[in-house]
Amino acid sequence: MKALDDLLGEGVSGRRVLVRADLNVPFDKSDPTIISDDGRIRAVLPTLVALRDAGARVIVCSHLGRPKGAPDPKYTLAPVAERLGELLGNPVIFASDTVGPAASDAVDALLDGQVLLLENLRFNEGETSKDDAVRGAFAGQLAAFAEYYVDDAFGAVHRKHASVYDVPARLPHYAGGLVLREVEVLRRVTESPEQPYVVVLGGSKVSDKLAVIQALLPKVDKLLVGGGMCFTFLKAQGHEVGKSLLESEMIDTCASLLSQADGRIVLPVDVVAASSFAADAAHDVVDISEIPADRLGLDIGPESVALFAEAIGSAKTVFWNGPMGVFELAPFAAGTRGVAEAITKIDGFSVVGGGDSAAAVRTLGIDESGFGHISTGGGASLEYLEGKTLPGLSALES
Repeated sequence: MKALDDLLGEGVSGRRVLVRADLNVPFDKSDPTIISDDGRIRAVLPTLVALRDAGARVIVCSHLGRPKGAPDPKYTLAPVAERLGELLGNPVIFASDTVGPAASDAVDALLDGQVLLLENLRFNEGETSKDDAVRGAFAGQLAAFAEYYVDDAFGAVHRKHASVYDVPARLPHYAGGLVLREVEVLRRVTESPEQPYVVVLGGSKVSDKLAVIQALLPKVDKLLVGGGMCFTFLKAQGHEVGKSLLESEMIDTCASLLSQADGRIVLPVDVVAASSFAADAAHDVVDISEIPADRLGLDIGPESVALFAEAIGSAKTVFWNGPMGVFELAPFAAGTRGVAEAITKIDGFSVVGGGDSAAAVRTLGIDESGFGHISTGGGASLEYLEGKTLPGLSALES
């Protein structure tokens, strides 16, 4: 695929460049106008700065949340435009629609070196439509705004959406630096990981990670399982898990994975069991064989952290996706913190696989420089590791 540097080499001064970014950032629950983690905005800055400084007229587009194909004030990108302007050091023009009159007028008035952000792509049903004609019509409207297209939204490349899949078929297209870096890193951990190779998986459900477990199990030395998904594995081993999260339909699958793994799947040996899902809930550290019937596990325990840290410490390659517990609640953050800190200390290459893991790193104040790479795309990262064809990447390669 052609890279941003190829486009810059051709010269973009005075040219309109449409940049697909992933600005799908989380907001503070107590104040929906405050961005709680601007990591995804910061990730696309190098591409936007390079284009701006080269004199391009930069048109940025992104989705935010899951609106139903129509405008919804809850999902406006207006606060993102303000934060993006602060980070760029110049105001960002904001269009109050995506391909309507406001967007058209803003594009027409754009000057060299200016940056414009269009309103949420998913306010138009064409962005996510499964109807090729509907999606294509919307893509045509977006493509008409620009002369070139740059995709730097790795977090969306696994979606067959208009701005990701159909627009590059209508414009000369290039991969941004973020997309290229993500592909390089994921190729490294799938095709040629330095051994020992340890994968750490957390999060809620086994079903969400089943395909990646099946794809990685033959390649890893250890697969460490925490988070809510560990309880289905523990149940498959015969343990009672109280009121902990459990996918009953996945118990047999977990038992089969454990039998195939020859001891390479490592599960917690203790958990933090709480009376309820709340920060002020009564809680205790218990052995996995002693989880009370009226309690639910919300984090891995200290012995599990030590066990996981020992396995991580010997690794030359670590891939981590998914928190070890409910890290957003202080009493249940120690497991995620302990595992994350262990990963930062390895003498090797580490990848944080986006999503909640990346959010946990920033929320817990862990030094990001301690990781080899922090992905911006949790779902895209997992699908790449599963070996799936990602529509956005295939579009850039054509």
